[in-house]
Amino acid sequence: MNISNKLCSLLHTTESICVLTGAGISAESGVETFRGSNGLWSKLKPEELANFDAFMRNPDLVWEWYNYQKKIIHDVKPNPAHYALAHLQDLVKDFTLITQNIDNLHIRAGSKNVLELHGNIERSYCISCGKSVTHVEVTLENKVPHCSSCHGIIRPDIVWFGEMLPEGVFEMATDAATRCELFLSIGTSAVVYPAANLPLIARKQGAYVVEINMERTEISNSVDETLLGKAGEILPQLVKMKEEIKG
Repeated sequence: MNISNKLCSLLHTTESICVLTGAGISAESGVETFRGSNGLWSKLKPEELANFDAFMRNPDLVWEWYNYQKKIIHDVKPNPAHYALAHLQDLVKDFTLITQNIDNLHIRAGSKNVLELHGNIERSYCISCGKSVTHVEVTLENKVPHCSSCHGIIRPDIVWFGEMLPEGVFEMATDAATRCELFLSIGTSAVVYPAANLPLIARKQGAYVVEINMERTEISNSVDETLLGKAGEILPQLVKMKEEIKG
């Protein structure tokens, strides 16, 4: 792996790292990305599933799809990239992990205080009273779950198209991007806003921004360094370098 002298130097000295991850990091675990030739949106139209009006029109269909996705995600495991980031959090004083992914793999790998911009497929809540639900049972007889408190309809705790991000989450992400010395953009297409702004915010505030991806993206010309390849191969090497320095 060829990395710049600047990145090597930063790995030696920095105590402040901010990370943004997208679908690409989970693709290495077998979770299909939403964009791309084999992506989920190439098979289903997002407007048919991922917005509130569509959910209210046909909650059976939406829950059937999300239940299918939950089963797929349950069967996959965090990959070396997820575990590397979970380890990296212990090697610096100021570490923030921001993810666009809803698959819960960062948390399963051991990452703490993850800022989930788009929600988490393992969580749900009642649209009537707002009660959080951690376990939802969807069967052929019970296709749409209802709240045990008020009997309202339960929906996945996912940010759908046209919805606001969870309150306060993007503000915390922006704060982390603003104060970090090293920013890693990993496996993201850099076309989904406002998340795509975070690397640019970090760079504007003086951070060294590194993109790790299988191919160049919309922000490749705007970052300081691009490392092409699998995050599951690149990240463990970077973390090992940091670990050896700390040791």
